Amino acid sequence: MTRMTFAEATRRALAEEMRRDPLVWALGEDLVQGGIFGQYKGLAEEFGPERIVSTPISESTIMGAGLGAALCGTRPVIEMRIADFTLCAMDELVSQIAKVRYMFGGQGRAALVVRMPQGMWRNSAAQHSQCLEAWLTHIPGLVVAAPGTPADAAGLLKAAIRSDDPVVLMEPKNLWTAEGEVPEEVAPIPFGVARRAAEGDAVTVVTWSAMVPVVEQGARESGIGCDVFDLRSLWPWDEAAVLASVRRTGRLLVVHEAVTVSGFGAEVVARVLEAVGPSGLRAAERLGAPRAPVPFSPPLEEAIRITPARVAEAIRRIAAT
Repeated sequence: MTRMTFAEATRRALAEEMRRDPLVWALGEDLVQGGIFGQYKGLAEEFGPERIVSTPISESTIMGAGLGAALCGTRPVIEMRIADFTLCAMDELVSQIAKVRYMFGGQGRAALVVRMPQGMWRNSAAQHSQCLEAWLTHIPGLVVAAPGTPADAAGLLKAAIRSDDPVVLMEPKNLWTAEGEVPEEVAPIPFGVARRAAEGDAVTVVTWSAMVPVVEQGARESGIGCDVFDLRSLWPWDEAAVLASVRRTGRLLVVHEAVTVSGFGAEVVARVLEAVGPSGLRAAERLGAPRAPVPFSPPLEEAIRITPARVAEAIRRIAAT
């Protein structure tokens, strides 16, 4: 095991995949310079400008070029810089990439990865801080992954690159510099398999992405025995593990950075309720952001941020029911 940052882990994983498969390449703004978070640093020197491609500032062009290249047999890694900018390329992603395999009866495939760093990051304000994960899990044809540790970021990136389906990788901006233990040889992590971060019998806590370290700390501070799951991928998601836990604890808390209203947490709660019934679920709660733009002001941003203290409070409240 080696301790490294989120950015370093994904950079190493991408380099290993590019060495393994000459059809893998990356395109996006400023990649030759290393990318906005340094996750491409040094790759241009090893692989050259034909495989690490800095593009014009045109998200629809980047996304469309990636689709065309995938249909021609390569495996593009499309860098969107931040998730908010993907809105300029939503037609290419939602109406073309997600549907091309179905609409052409499997004759063409969009075997590509779209990297979308999302969420809050040092007061980036309303147009640079959004979490769009719920939009994308709603789209048939897309795999959606949301890593919360450096090791999982590397493993999910490898799995995404090798997938024959288009994969959206929602990477947490606030964790790019966070460190964690990463195996010397990272294996692809299968989609739909959650990581159990803690074990307990009182409350089942489900989370992903930037909330993983927040929830882990909050669960410890609560003093309550929690079964904590890091979903790692949102579609598919590990229903079996969560349902088995809820059937034991009878209580569920879902925590996400995204706006609570219509967030993916609602899908988790609804599915659990359908599966275990109201008699098997003593309490269920979602903890997420208010339905408000993310403020630029540091104190206002902090006021809507999910903190370990808020997680601990929610766990204690649910455990008392």
